[in-house]
Amino acid sequence: MGAGEIDLVKIIFEAGIIVKCVLGLLLLSSVFSWAVILKKKKQYQTANKLNGEFLSIFRMGGNFSEIFDKCNHLPNSPIRRMFLEGHYELRRVRDSQSDSTTAFKTYLEHFGIDGIERALDKGAVIARVEMEEGLSALASIGSVTPFVGLFGTVWGIINSFTGLAKGGGTLELVAPGIAEALVATAFGLFAAIPAVWFYNHYQARLSKIEGDMECFAQDFINTVQRFVSK
Repeated sequence: MGAGEIDLVKIIFEAGIIVKCVLGLLLLSSVFSWAVILKKKKQYQTANKLNGEFLSIFRMGGNFSEIFDKCNHLPNSPIRRMFLEGHYELRRVRDSQSDSTTAFKTYLEHFGIDGIERALDKGAVIARVEMEEGLSALASIGSVTPFVGLFGTVWGIINSFTGLAKGGGTLELVAPGIAEALVATAFGLFAAIPAVWFYNHYQARLSKIEGDMECFAQDFINTVQRFVSK
């Protein structure tokens, strides 16, 4: 290794026990963060794909029972979950009216579609909770790890200047301690930056999915209202 180059491995192995613990904690945080990032990437890609497949079936038309049968083979997606909750609520209302189409329409005209809207909201909430799972961990890692790294840096610098205060210290003796201290800050940023970036990225993707879910809820309600007005 040439002069002036950094031997990071040597710095880590020669670090004090506290700094080593800090570095280990930051490394574990980074590994966990990337595990969440990769898991959410797959989840969001699958959700968008399945939402698209379901919407293709929904927009082909037909009554809700036909749509239910056609999409029965599809895995759950956020929008399909909303459809199932709305469809089940419609079936419960219809069954309570002795399966009479006239009585069913009369019930909806008199009592409105508040129950169906609540059912759609329930499906949206369940889907949103699943899509948000893990994002809070990314936010926590992104906000906390820089401070953990800073703690390691402060501790390392304190040790370095404590040794210098005892006398006889030179820059060559103090520099390794300062270097190991600054490595802790670097590790903290290494863990925090991807976590913050991907947290914001997935929040943006979640907002888009929520927009699609809201549009679907309106389409579902409009379909019910057209059925009532026939």
